[in-house]
Amino acid sequence: MTFTVGQIAAALEAEVFGAADIVVTGASEPASAKADHLALAMTPEFADGLAQGSARAAVLWDGADWQALGLEAAIVVPRPRYAMSGITRVMDPGPDIAPGISPMASVDPSAEIGENTAIGPMVVIGPRAKIGANTRIASHVSIAEDAVIGDDALIHAGVRIGARVQIGDRFICQPGAVIGSDGFSFVTPEKSRVEEARKSLGTETEAVNAEWTRIHSLGTVTIGDDVEIGANTCIDRGTIRATSVGHRTKLDNLVHIGHNVEVGCDTLLCGQVGVAGSTRIGDRVVLGGQVGVSDNIFVGDDVVAGGATKIMTKTPAGRVILGYPAMKMDQYVTAARNWRRMPKMLDDINALKKAVLKDGEDD
Repeated sequence: MTFTVGQIAAALEAEVFGAADIVVTGASEPASAKADHLALAMTPEFADGLAQGSARAAVLWDGADWQALGLEAAIVVPRPRYAMSGITRVMDPGPDIAPGISPMASVDPSAEIGENTAIGPMVVIGPRAKIGANTRIASHVSIAEDAVIGDDALIHAGVRIGARVQIGDRFICQPGAVIGSDGFSFVTPEKSRVEEARKSLGTETEAVNAEWTRIHSLGTVTIGDDVEIGANTCIDRGTIRATSVGHRTKLDNLVHIGHNVEVGCDTLLCGQVGVAGSTRIGDRVVLGGQVGVSDNIFVGDDVVAGGATKIMTKTPAGRVILGYPAMKMDQYVTAARNWRRMPKMLDDINALKKAVLKDGEDD
């Protein structure tokens, strides 16, 4: 694929200087850029790299002197990181899936397939499933009965979408994700030791017969518009009602959403986040990598949780938290500083005790 500098600038709605007709074949860091690359020198720290590479054109920070940097063309952007989203969107061809339905795909006759779809080999689409227009489905995807997928979806290889799952428009799903697996829900005929421990907060109880019996998942999963799901992420179906993910929410790789969970709109869940059953996550929440969220709680709108935080109780809207258990981030930083001081403090206390005892003996 080739692009002119002018075409890229137009896609970014950015100002272009110099020879807008220069053709580039890809993007590169400045120091390793070839003559047909668009160098991404978006902050002054990258200026020296331009002299090391061979790029004729670059994307530069606002206020940069492109001619002094030896360039023939430049695109100037006010917010470089945001510009990256536009540049990568223009240059990313996506998976190569032939138009139409592969002869090696299995599509049930009762399924409804929209216009301009591309369905790759070894795809299985079940009875009464509905696939929206302009959707692209890579190889080895399975879509179960009565599932609905909106328009303009991109579903990468090996994705599994369960029965009755409802997905909106412009859905993107990375390889290996599973949407609509059964929830992890089991019960015993008598109260289990887990129930007793939770009630007593850990007081020792007698062991009981733990014949775990499955509670089947009768619900499904509903996903809004413009949602993205990472590789090997799993979203469990609800027990009775649906597990839900709101519009424009993005899930990273290896995220687990338990049964009956409700995730709001414009929320980011980073890698290895785990959300236990029946918890509600608000809008515009950001959970860093390896954050764990306990069951049956509410995390309010606009909460930000740093990596590896463990959220075990309700969290008010707008709070920034960190740690295990979660606390306000500034409190955690202070506490962590004090924890590092504890060995010296204990040594000082022991020294004082010895001094006091010695003084007592001398008296």
